[in-house]
Amino acid sequence: MTVRIGVEEEFHLVEVETGLLVPRADTVLRGLPGRTFTTELQQATVESNSGVHASLDGLYRDLIGTRRQLDTAASAHGLAVVAAGTVPLARTEAIHPTDGLRYRHMVDEYRMVADEQLICGAHVHVDIPDRDTAVRIMCEVSPWLHALLALSASSPFWLGTDTGYASWRTMVWQRWPTAGPVGCFADAAEYDAAVQGLIDSGVISDAGMIYYDIRPSAHQQTLELRICDSCPRAETVVLIAGLFRALVTDARRRLEGPGLPVCEGRHEWLRAAAWRAARSGLEGALVDPDTRREASAAHVVRALLDRVRPVLEDYGDWQTVQALAEKALADGSAAHRMRRTAEAEDLLACTDLVIAETRGDSGRRRRPHPAPATPVPSGELGLKDPDPFSARPARIPGR
Repeated sequence: MTVRIGVEEEFHLVEVETGLLVPRADTVLRGLPGRTFTTELQQATVESNSGVHASLDGLYRDLIGTRRQLDTAASAHGLAVVAAGTVPLARTEAIHPTDGLRYRHMVDEYRMVADEQLICGAHVHVDIPDRDTAVRIMCEVSPWLHALLALSASSPFWLGTDTGYASWRTMVWQRWPTAGPVGCFADAAEYDAAVQGLIDSGVISDAGMIYYDIRPSAHQQTLELRICDSCPRAETVVLIAGLFRALVTDARRRLEGPGLPVCEGRHEWLRAAAWRAARSGLEGALVDPDTRREASAAHVVRALLDRVRPVLEDYGDWQTVQALAEKALADGSAAHRMRRTAEAEDLLACTDLVIAETRGDSGRRRRPHPAPATPVPSGELGLKDPDPFSARPARIPGR
């Protein structure tokens, strides 16, 4: 049976002329299909939900099509959409929350934590046969999640200031009481009891407020990755989705094989590794999950590729994922590109850059024209041969 994947992407809404974050989600969503697009806590954010896909090619086409649709809707109102962890230019006092009892409760209960929720993430869902398997896999894949965060890092600026971090979104996000690394649980019953304990404590109001870096979905039969920033380039999302699916599949094979993995019960280093990835992105050191010592980002990303290569080859994804990973290492993180542009020009030029990358434009304009974006055809990704989205065997091995 095919292991399928899906993606939720969160987008900022900015005013084209000023680059400022604006609370116009309800306006942009008017007329867009509700099954694909929805609101978030703050009115400056729109979320899209992809279809469910067996292939990375199909996921990529879905993502660029969805971005085009959202861009068209935003452009009609003098707005643009930005897929990044944060936008360079924003004022918290200019943003207001989405109407609704749940969101109002969150604003009243969490105050500034909710008020400053001006961040966007990319979430990847992978099919899982049952919740017991999902819970057990979490422990196996958690040591590698910070590498995926580093690949996604796209939030160096906060309210007009350079934070010095590649992913300041991570720092903002981890203020929520249930954000960060998840512990290990024997089965779904133990995990669900822990979640219910948090609800009973009054710290959170429902299971939807479990914001761990990885979690079993409360509504779907999937395991959900939540650690990553939104990514300006759609191909970065595809890279992360391919790696996460391979990690999950690799972990399941290990759990089903001889000699079950044993959790040592130490997780404090996972938060430290996530901090390191948020600070450095792809431009500095990360933590090697095998040695737990400092190592270059290139070393850690290539070690991850080596670990999941057998799965990627089984899926026919190896050439695609390897090429996209090497391109990411060569180009640097989105945070690096944003900071370089801001230093050469200004924060508005930086905003224009991420607008253009979100739209799929190969170039960058000082003032993006409010016309429908043209998606990047799969054959024009700018990668050296072999084309990572070229035809490959259609068969996907069963789970």
